[in-house]
Amino acid sequence: MLTEKRIGFIGSGNMGEALISGLVLSGATIPEHIICSDIREEPLEVMRQKYGISTTTSNVEVAEKSGIIVYATKPQILATVLKETAEVLDKSKLLISIAAGVPLAAIASGLGKELRLIRVMPNICAFVKESATAIAAGEFVIDGDVELAKAIFDSVGISVFIQENMLMDAFTGLSGSGPAYVFLIIDAMADAGVKMGLSRRDSLLLSAQTVMGSAKLLLESNEHPGQLKDRVTSPGGTSIAGIHTLEKGGLRTTIMDAVEAATNRSSELGKMMVKNFVNEKQ
Repeated sequence: MLTEKRIGFIGSGNMGEALISGLVLSGATIPEHIICSDIREEPLEVMRQKYGISTTTSNVEVAEKSGIIVYATKPQILATVLKETAEVLDKSKLLISIAAGVPLAAIASGLGKELRLIRVMPNICAFVKESATAIAAGEFVIDGDVELAKAIFDSVGISVFIQENMLMDAFTGLSGSGPAYVFLIIDAMADAGVKMGLSRRDSLLLSAQTVMGSAKLLLESNEHPGQLKDRVTSPGGTSIAGIHTLEKGGLRTTIMDAVEAATNRSSELGKMMVKNFVNEKQ
């Protein structure tokens, strides 16, 4: 299904390149069906040489030539890019925004016409093809649009479809910001290893591998994390002693509070972004 579509990327930054790399290397589509734009010629030359795709400095050209258009721009300039390309957009094209914190209502306002809109939020792990991605659909999508978006973003990890108005902020608080929480935990575990006598290099490597291996075991076993925890904790052993300390320190509550705080902040930023888009349109 995806191999029959021409896909355009407006923006060749880190996330844009991660997606292009995922699509090409996974075989989800062919390089000849991808076109990418940027205001700078140097990164475009790198993309041409690395992935064999077409490139241009014209955002309008990308919009004209593509059946699926991925707006891979920074949130601060998305309104300007939408206004620039709006004239050549119609319902024959699927538009996907990955601009963080920009709700569908703001995107629709910036375009000022009825179009097939999808908002997607990958996380930083897309760079290693392990993103957790949320997909939310606008009012005028048609059958198959969500599946097309999933095919793109499943090339860099896994994706889920959610109801944007209710849950996109919750996704942001959990998986969008989640890697930062995990990096902090890994850093703390590494510090603990150093405190107990391990070298910094070994301690960091072991901490990161422990987190990665634990996540992989959870996903592949389909067991509840509580069951896996119980398999590690033997009576009177080392793991249960460590868990007791974590529970006494309020680890669960602290993490839940962090997700809630990030979710609330995402909601606040989204409301600000809607106002900014309205002002930009005026």
